Amino acid sequence: MTSSQHIYEIRPRKDHPGFDLISDALPFGRLWYDGPTAVSNAIGYAKFYSRSHDTVIRVYDEAGNVIQTHEQAGDFQGTVSVTRVKQKSRNTVKRHG
Repeated sequence: MTSSQHIYEIRPRKDHPGFDLISDALPFGRLWYDGPTAVSNAIGYAKFYSRSHDTVIRVYDEAGNVIQTHEQAGDFQGTVSVTRVKQKSRNTVKRHG
């Protein structure tokens, strides 16, 4: 595989409640998550948007210690094909993988 590895950090915010999802793979550098499912939502986002890349997600506590590590191989195999049906003027979407 020639894809690059995505590294994510999930760190508690120091100035506000919640967590930051930090990575060079993010278009704006970081995302902010809040609430009781903040960490799991950040992990889910990182896994979904990096599904075609090898991914490492590290969750840190307030002291800066790694408390969780998630690794995912970039094995996204799914493809989507769109077929035009001329008689009814509709599009048919088929998912593969």
